[in-house]
Amino acid sequence: MAQLLAVVGGGDLPTHAVLALEALRKAAGRRNQPILLELRGAPGANPLPEAAIREAGAVLLVGSGDLGEGRFGALRRARAAIADVLTDVNGVLDRALSGAEAAPGARAAAGTKRIVAITSCPTGIAHTFMAAEGLQAAAEALGHTIRVETQGSVGARDTLTAAEIAAADIVLIAADTGVDRARFAGKRVYATNTKAAIRDGQGLIGTALAEAQRQAAGGAVDAGVDAGVDAAAEARPEAAERKAGAYKHLMTGVSFMLPFVVAGGLLIALAFAVGGIDAMAPDHAGTLGYALGQIGAKAAFALIVPALAGYIAYSIADRPGIAPGMIGGMLAANLQAGFLGGIAAGFIAGYAARFLNTHIRLPRNLEGLKPVLILPLLATTITGLLMIYVVGVPVAAVLSALTTWLKGMQGASALVLGLVLGGMMAVDMGGPINKAAYASAAALLSSGVDAPMAAVMLGGMTPPLGLALATRLFPARFTQAEREAGGAAAVLGAAFITEGAIPFAAADPLRVIPSLVAGSAVAGALALTLGVTLKVPHGGLFVLPIPNAVTNLPGAVLALAAGTLVTALTVGLIKKRPG
Repeated sequence: MAQLLAVVGGGDLPTHAVLALEALRKAAGRRNQPILLELRGAPGANPLPEAAIREAGAVLLVGSGDLGEGRFGALRRARAAIADVLTDVNGVLDRALSGAEAAPGARAAAGTKRIVAITSCPTGIAHTFMAAEGLQAAAEALGHTIRVETQGSVGARDTLTAAEIAAADIVLIAADTGVDRARFAGKRVYATNTKAAIRDGQGLIGTALAEAQRQAAGGAVDAGVDAGVDAAAEARPEAAERKAGAYKHLMTGVSFMLPFVVAGGLLIALAFAVGGIDAMAPDHAGTLGYALGQIGAKAAFALIVPALAGYIAYSIADRPGIAPGMIGGMLAANLQAGFLGGIAAGFIAGYAARFLNTHIRLPRNLEGLKPVLILPLLATTITGLLMIYVVGVPVAAVLSALTTWLKGMQGASALVLGLVLGGMMAVDMGGPINKAAYASAAALLSSGVDAPMAAVMLGGMTPPLGLALATRLFPARFTQAEREAGGAAAVLGAAFITEGAIPFAAADPLRVIPSLVAGSAVAGALALTLGVTLKVPHGGLFVLPIPNAVTNLPGAVLALAAGTLVTALTVGLIKKRPG
């Protein structure tokens, strides 16, 4: 009996997708029908092996969204809605086994293709390189050649050459931030996020080869796609896809803002370490501590909000958005509107610059005036007037109230906020929820609120550290490969790279992820309850010994140890033995 493959995509109905997957599994089991199942878009979902695809008799495609159809080539296929599976699973299986349609044409990826790719994530650390490795392994398995440029925290590595881009069949962008597409004019481009490359690189390459769109000059796709959303996503109606553009613009701003926060926070901590708690007082002028404080507080921190706003606008409108965005961000800082005002200024400037760039038409001999005169002048004027007369004052009032509340937190309010922030760091380990918590805490540093950053960093370190401890306390609960990976997870956790927990969560998401959330929530709650604060947004254990970088260092160590232990014990109690 030939094996049946089934791919279920939930779109906006992830719970229904899980139920449909289990219904197919049980119905096939009752028939003794061999079946391999894949749940698209779920944390820890296992993609169908390439060998199984080659040997299968048919594939059943259930639900909506990106099902990675390009990898199935000429394999017979059938389609069904999730509702059909939930109401008549046997009928769906009958149709899949007897009346599957032939695939339209040969495999999209037939023959060797030359692919160039770019990967990038907001912090430019783990997901950037995990996505690159996923694409490289997938291309090798499919027989294609690939060159990947990583745009990480230290800039671009393995930069693509003009000759490589010209010779490529497609350009594949797997990024959670905005990527400059100007050099890809005339090439077929497919854009998605890093998660797609990490989760199922082979399926992504197949989809990209089938659905990539021609890139027009100026950074836009011929089909009219926004630079922050891939062509296939723009055509789909799912709400999650429609929101991807705004999220990507915000994350682009955050990724460019982070170096200012890191440098400024560390320099302020060093100023206090060298010159004492009064290092930045006027009567200490001329001392090393005072100089370090001026660099950190008066220079680096002063640029946080302009950088955030400028690169949000850049993600939306490309280079024409940078000047109005940064000027709007500086106005937000001067109006005491802080990072909230910076976010507003970035989106106003970006969409204003993009609208003007699209609708202003000049004679060819005057087009050169647009980027250097007309767009900066008009977009900056619009952004500045809106910030001064409309947005600045109310946003400043909101930020002031938020800052006062956060600085005055104690008791139950601190406990609840710590639980929420810590838990968010472990829900998707580098995904949108994790990044939302991190970006919020990092932005609050610019307003002098450094308690949330402590909950976020300690909550983000706990998942890999807890799993590393669990592999030592409960070795029988893990495979040999997982026990060996425990050491690497410990190093990643110590460096505040939450993604070190992903391989363990992928193998058993329903048991591991709740355990991670529990431990991270405990770490975050204890951190805020004990009054721990952190002036540096990254570095993990390696920044804790810096004098004055952490307030209440013993409390931070206690919160981290407690969260790690809770994760390890919970995993040990509820995780099943392998095999």
